[in-house]
Amino acid sequence: MKEYAYYPGCAAEASTREADKATQEVLSLLGVKFSSHEDFTCCGAGCLTEEFPKLNLALNARNLAIAEKGGQDILTLCNTCFLNLRKSQVELKSPALRDEINKELRNEGLEYGGKVEILHFLHLLAEIGLDKLRSMVKRPLVGLKIAPFYGCHLIRPQQIVGSAFTREPTILEDLIQVAGATALSYRERLDCCGFHILMVDEGTSLRMASSCLDGAEACGADLMVTPCTLCHISLDMYQGKAGRLAGKKYAIPVLHLAQLMGLAFGIDVKKLRLKNHFISARQFLSQIR
Repeated sequence: MKEYAYYPGCAAEASTREADKATQEVLSLLGVKFSSHEDFTCCGAGCLTEEFPKLNLALNARNLAIAEKGGQDILTLCNTCFLNLRKSQVELKSPALRDEINKELRNEGLEYGGKVEILHFLHLLAEIGLDKLRSMVKRPLVGLKIAPFYGCHLIRPQQIVGSAFTREPTILEDLIQVAGATALSYRERLDCCGFHILMVDEGTSLRMASSCLDGAEACGADLMVTPCTLCHISLDMYQGKAGRLAGKKYAIPVLHLAQLMGLAFGIDVKKLRLKNHFISARQFLSQIR
């Protein structure tokens, strides 16, 4: 089995460390080889490119070159990191632009040759296969009704993120069912959570998060699950604020995808850091045997 260059992203190394820890626990259980690289830097989060596009491209090219030097593909658990790395990869298909960036990278003994693949944790689970994952379930989450929330940067624009998932993906629903829970369908599951305008227009951002929470609440969800650390910040950390703005009181726990799978696989709850969330899932987790 290949070894991946593990790229958790800044949020997973700071605000959502539970996602990082849970993902590493699940990867280890699945027998997936991965290694961390201290030299990796932020992907720019889609913000840097607006002011300094060439610097943003160089940063991501450097990350890609570090993985390529080790003969590894990149594995991330942040939708925005996935999109930014893929976007840079597409831009670097231009020989002239790649040569220009590589002149800077050579100062660090690095060079990007276009040989790296970027994989999201959700893609990896899909590649491993539902049957294999189902065989590893030791603690079925029977009785729980879960609303999936994809996060827009994982599924669009398709010319950048690729066609691994269609415009109407079902893999997250499939994984929820593999875990033994009931996957709910609602329109807002493919919407944007509003994270990327949070610091610019908080009101609009919170209304976008509120809309997603409304959708999950309306379909009777006990929990939500997302594969994106930044979506988790909007839907969990800012859930109270979104509710106050909307004149509502939400109480919808939001799990990271790795936490969901880790629970079903029987991983110790403490190792999954489930107490790190703003909205407690204790009430529903007590139903799990």
